[in-house]
Amino acid sequence: MTIVTPQLLDQEDEEMLVPHTELMEGPQPLQGPVAFDGTPPIEVPQPMEVVGKPEVANTAENQAVEEPQASRFTWTIENFSRQNNKKLYSDVFVVGGYKWRVLIFPKGNNVDHLSMYLDVADSSSLPYGWSRYAQFSLAVVNQVHNKFTIKKDTQHQFHARESDWGFTSFMPLGDLYDPNRGYIINDTCIIEADVAVRKVIDYWTYDSKKETGYVGLKNQGATCYMNSLLQTLYHIPYFRKAVYHMPTTENDIPSGSIPLALQSLFYKLQYNETSVATKELTKSFGWDTYDSFMQHDVQELNRVLCEKLEDKMKGTVVEGTIQKLFEGHHMNYIECVNVDFKSTRKESFYDLQLDVKGCRDVYASFDKYVEVERLEGDNKYHAEAHGLQDAKKGVLFIDFPPVLQLQLKRFEYDFTRDTMVKINDRYEFPLELDLDRENGKYLSPDADKSVRNLYTLHSVLVHSGGVHGGHYYAFIRPTLSDQWFKFDDERVTKEDMKRALEEQYGGEEELPQTNPGYNNAPFKFTKYSNAYMLVYVRESDKDKIICDVDEKDIAEHLRIRLKKEQEEKEDKRRYKAQAHLYTIIKVARDADLLEQIGKDIYFDLVDHDKVHNFRIQKQMPFNQFKEEVAKQFGVPVQFQRFWIWAKRQNHTYRPNRPLAALEETQSVGQLREVSNKNNNAELKLFLEIEIGPDLHPLPPPDKSKEDILLFFKLYDPEKEELRYVGRFFVKSSAKPTEIILKLNERAGFSPDEEIELYEEIKSEPSVMCERLDKRSSFRSSQIEDGDIICFQKLPKAEEKYRYADVPSFLEYVKNRQIVHFRSLDRPKEDDFCLELSKLHTYDDVVERVAQKLNLDDPSKIRLTPHNCYSQQPKPHPIKYRVAEHLLDMLVHYNQVSDILYYEVLDIPLPELQCLKTLKVAFHHANKEEPVIHNIRLPKQSTVGDVLNEIKSKVTLSHENAELRLLEVFYHKIYKIFPLTEKIENINDQYWTLRAEEIPEEEKNLGPQDRLIHVYHFTKEAAQNQMQVQNFGEPFFLIIHENETLADMKARIQRKLEVPDEEFSKWKFAFLSLGRPEYLQDSDIVSSRFQRRDVYGAWEQYLGLEHSDTTPKRSFTANQNRHTFEKPVKIYN
Repeated sequence: MTIVTPQLLDQEDEEMLVPHTELMEGPQPLQGPVAFDGTPPIEVPQPMEVVGKPEVANTAENQAVEEPQASRFTWTIENFSRQNNKKLYSDVFVVGGYKWRVLIFPKGNNVDHLSMYLDVADSSSLPYGWSRYAQFSLAVVNQVHNKFTIKKDTQHQFHARESDWGFTSFMPLGDLYDPNRGYIINDTCIIEADVAVRKVIDYWTYDSKKETGYVGLKNQGATCYMNSLLQTLYHIPYFRKAVYHMPTTENDIPSGSIPLALQSLFYKLQYNETSVATKELTKSFGWDTYDSFMQHDVQELNRVLCEKLEDKMKGTVVEGTIQKLFEGHHMNYIECVNVDFKSTRKESFYDLQLDVKGCRDVYASFDKYVEVERLEGDNKYHAEAHGLQDAKKGVLFIDFPPVLQLQLKRFEYDFTRDTMVKINDRYEFPLELDLDRENGKYLSPDADKSVRNLYTLHSVLVHSGGVHGGHYYAFIRPTLSDQWFKFDDERVTKEDMKRALEEQYGGEEELPQTNPGYNNAPFKFTKYSNAYMLVYVRESDKDKIICDVDEKDIAEHLRIRLKKEQEEKEDKRRYKAQAHLYTIIKVARDADLLEQIGKDIYFDLVDHDKVHNFRIQKQMPFNQFKEEVAKQFGVPVQFQRFWIWAKRQNHTYRPNRPLAALEETQSVGQLREVSNKNNNAELKLFLEIEIGPDLHPLPPPDKSKEDILLFFKLYDPEKEELRYVGRFFVKSSAKPTEIILKLNERAGFSPDEEIELYEEIKSEPSVMCERLDKRSSFRSSQIEDGDIICFQKLPKAEEKYRYADVPSFLEYVKNRQIVHFRSLDRPKEDDFCLELSKLHTYDDVVERVAQKLNLDDPSKIRLTPHNCYSQQPKPHPIKYRVAEHLLDMLVHYNQVSDILYYEVLDIPLPELQCLKTLKVAFHHANKEEPVIHNIRLPKQSTVGDVLNEIKSKVTLSHENAELRLLEVFYHKIYKIFPLTEKIENINDQYWTLRAEEIPEEEKNLGPQDRLIHVYHFTKEAAQNQMQVQNFGEPFFLIIHENETLADMKARIQRKLEVPDEEFSKWKFAFLSLGRPEYLQDSDIVSSRFQRRDVYGAWEQYLGLEHSDTTPKRSFTANQNRHTFEKPVKIYN
């Protein structure tokens, strides 16, 4: 029986992969191409329709797992030509526990082709949200010659909206009904359906722990690269045990201690039931949110983390663990061929970088690693007393570590395209790796031959995507059994060996041909998911590395802390699960208003998040809830009166009305629904309690429509304090003059003190607080229940206060802003804080900063705003007086920051903004080291002005020396600036500006003389292609007509002052677009440089090939890194 398997996915043909739709039921289905002469289209695969293997799609909702269950259904249709129904359904058949049927349109679904689909037979009766995944083929059997059977394959995620899927144009009706073709014999047509069903992970209900015994790691934004590495390290039990044994104390905080954070993470991976967060660990690295959204390199993080742990393990019981696990040694050697001389150097490694380009597998990469290079001819080796000698140069391994980490060079810099590229070539790696093969060809003579270097594969880290981003996940077999697991952030799934190995080799995948009647070329596509890092464990160390790790390896304080965390998390989960049965009732009292007003809040009455919460079952009658309140606050039920809060149109939130007796007979849940139109789970109440002279509660007073409940705040302009002084009822017909005596008593004023009254109306978007007319009634002033009256002593003329009345004080409170100022040189540390107003002008702000810094001239302060997302200064400072108010300086998109960066300039900012500052490196004719000068000139100045400024700062070789300004980028000269060019648009941020004296010989060029570029370079043969890398300082050189290389070499040696011995090793080449053409001493150099004034002349140059002895960082460290914008750093 033939079945569809996951490995035999076919490219979907023409317009297929559509659910069937009839013209009367919906839109016309997709149509295939039609030739101009009306002939039917040739069915060709359409690359854009490829879904490929389920894993390629890698969507959270439809990741297929486990081996498919499959079977074939055969449908024999008799009297086929006499079928009058537009569509026919087959009998129902079952595959994978699901019901299926085949649907055909014998005369076509509005096309002149047979239309055929696979249909979910019971879709109408399935529960909401159902889905199932199937790979299937549909075939019309040729009953004469089976090889002409037409068969088409596809795959689909079936769900309620797409319950059938297949091919609208399966085969031309003309071919189907042609009696000579063999598809209908005796008016009988035979249709076959091969269906393979995979169970699909439902992302929301899938339980990794239950299905696999392991849990995943949560992705913080772009931390999948870190998650895959952490899972790999965790599943090296010896490493995990060492981490557990690192000394930590109960007083340590995980976010401030890498060992504790890693212990905590590993413990949770071992004992949690659900996926684990990594925020504590990244905080312990010193990373902020921005770092978590920045994708880095797994290989780099691995090195940095291991170095950091190695350092943290020093002086502890686990010192040396990293070396024991991961450290191996190799020997670099140079051995002379004709004399007895050998130079060796031993080096250690924690991982090996293996070439992928040009290598078919790991063994080919190791062959390349130990490949012998011949040093001969012009490239002879200088062997101390023996002089220049033919020699062999190479690397051999002294020992390999128990855990061998192989980093595959999937990313490389393409010099011809000037960009990073990902190498997706096919690259195989074995389950067992024998590094003793061929009589130990990789081992040095000093290697211990008694150690058997046979390794078994433990984990495969995969990168899926391109050079500018992608996704990382890992295939691991934790116990080295045959069962592999895929760790993909939060999800862990069981996988077979083929998925973990062969499918991660990379290369191209060819979809099999399924239309034998047509001469289709097979469709190939590049597999962008491939292995990026391999971890092997040495067989002889397997038992030691894959050891048991249990609770006794974990410090007691850690166990207690993490179990407590787990219990709290479980309580929260239970709380959440039962939330729908409960209502949260927030009860505010006078005590809360007294506590909060003037301290935590100034506007409105209370912060409801800081009042007492009751978690009450929705079914509980409200009268019963009052008994709970009595127990909590000690206020008997008969003395309680509750008010419902209401949100007013002006966005204030005030007690609106007391609960009616009838409402109090309802359940808490009913009351919450009536009072809360937003339908959230909270009910907010104000508890009115009247206290008698003996401090005992009294029954609440009767309230008529005439009675208004008001709340009162007292303002003291001298102390700049606002406080709550209570509430009481007033008659709506009464006037404020009638309550002045009572307010003076509440405030502690004399009975005849004159006071001003204000109504606090709102605070958003601006403050509205208006004087209350003491002679008008409360009703005519539109005062109602829940309103707030603020009052103060009537200010005297001689009293001078910052904020003399309530409205000005509230305005101040509304707009005050604590700003943290940081020096631009130290952007991570606060220098000082100032309390400012959001309405302060630019001048106000810089004046306050200048005062704080004891600076006489505020215009010398330059401010730079804060980027809330990157937590860094923005690239451009605030221009003088461009920002009108402080708030304009703090707003970043829709967020308001509280950080500004400052710098103190040596001249006022308005002057500086009219100037251009250039960083120029001056190369003195007689000194090796260039000197950097900051040249500051008006923006309208020219290059000539810059050079004159430099002349005033440096000592020239002679008084008439002339200077020129060059643009240098990556060791090439790109431009000589004309003296008249304006400096305003010159950019010194990305390229170096170099000033130098013009040699006298260049001033008197003969008619046939040429000025050429000369650059230093090294040549690296990597990935089967030669790469040229420039270094050092480029320069110009005159070449004369018919001058040989030998003559020029003498001039170059004098100019660069290179000793004879070293200069004898140099090679000389003409380079054009990075390709060297080596020159002999007798070559006429000028013949190579024929064209004059060619744009891009920097790409034609005389190259000096020799070793680069200057200390330098790697190329990628200086260029824009391939996928990752900044290097991985662990700060703590």
